[in-house]
Amino acid sequence: MTDTENTPGETTQKTQTPPTSTTLPTIIYALYLANLIVPFAALVGVIMAYVNKSDGTDFLESHYQFQIRTFWIGLLYGFIGVLLTFIVIGWLILFFTAIWLIIRCVKGFKYLGKQEPMPEPTSWMFG
Repeated sequence: MTDTENTPGETTQKTQTPPTSTTLPTIIYALYLANLIVPFAALVGVIMAYVNKSDGTDFLESHYQFQIRTFWIGLLYGFIGVLLTFIVIGWLILFFTAIWLIIRCVKGFKYLGKQEPMPEPTSWMFG
């Protein structure tokens, strides 16, 4: 008998799926933030994202895709910033990259906490 079919006097039992574990994506976002202080923490995070990207549900896959893109785009922005540090704009680019990374991770934490997929996992900006 399905949830919509009831006989008189019978209560409906809804089966809820247990919440999906979001521990690994949370750790990856934390590693990305830690990379601002601890070098190469994001490298560990992106490896974890690549290893686990096909193991999760659809909403977790969008987070893993978002995390992988965050790593590579952040690496590109950081590389451009380092190249341009001999002129003042490079320092501004590095500052923007740090702010960009923080905003992306905070948005990732927000959607992960609600167990929702990232709305635009392929975005180049803030997601």
